[in-house]
Amino acid sequence: MELPGWVPEGVEVTVPNAARMYDYALGGYHNFAIDREFVERAEELMPGAISSTHANRAFVRRAVRWLVDAGLRQFLDIGSGIPTLGNVHEVAQRMAPESRVIYVDIDPVAVAHSGAILADDPVTRVVWGDLRRPAEILYHPDVLGFLDFSQPVAVLLNLVLHFVSDEDDPAGILARVRDVLVAGSHLTVTHGAPVPQRASEQQHVTRMYQSTPTSLHLRTREQVEQMLADWELVEPGVVPVTEWHPDPDDDGVSPQPGILAAIAKVPRA
Repeated sequence: MELPGWVPEGVEVTVPNAARMYDYALGGYHNFAIDREFVERAEELMPGAISSTHANRAFVRRAVRWLVDAGLRQFLDIGSGIPTLGNVHEVAQRMAPESRVIYVDIDPVAVAHSGAILADDPVTRVVWGDLRRPAEILYHPDVLGFLDFSQPVAVLLNLVLHFVSDEDDPAGILARVRDVLVAGSHLTVTHGAPVPQRASEQQHVTRMYQSTPTSLHLRTREQVEQMLADWELVEPGVVPVTEWHPDPDDDGVSPQPGILAAIAKVPRA
């Protein structure tokens, strides 16, 4: 099969990929037939799956604006996916042009395309990294050379922790991230959650993810709160993604109980 020129050498295109599926759901074009088929099938099994990705993207924009208003000027977006309109650097730098952003993803397509898009942006970078090995990200020379960890940093973990199994210890990962951050640093999290009324639909989609490199692990609000126990939650705490500081113009947005959202900060000693 002949691949487009933007595809890095050696990319697996016969297995659905979370970053490329998210790209397709948001209307992007850096995806393959297998990714599109997965998303369309998930939408058939659980109507509203695609709209939930748009709700997550809207939260990211609101969260970045909130963080910039709070004085944050450094952003580490882990599990960033493939750049689409309204990405973190665009939102942050529109408000504060000096904002520095590093995107991190495990998918080589996301990393390669992000690098091409950002080649001429002096305050934005992209690196490859696996959240399950946070030290390799936090101590990556490109990260250490670009962000100043003696100053507050915003770490974004949006729609990525639910791809981390209990065996890989998501709470421990968050603890290791927190340990390198100074007071005033913040963390954003969005996470897939079980919805009792849609349990059968969610089970079908969860089983579908078992055929991909990133199996899905839905967690309740209480479980997400437990993962964030050593952080200081920002009001309103862990809530459905559409309920976290909604924009006044979002009155017509459908509720999304299947995605939880929160911002937390490193507590002061």
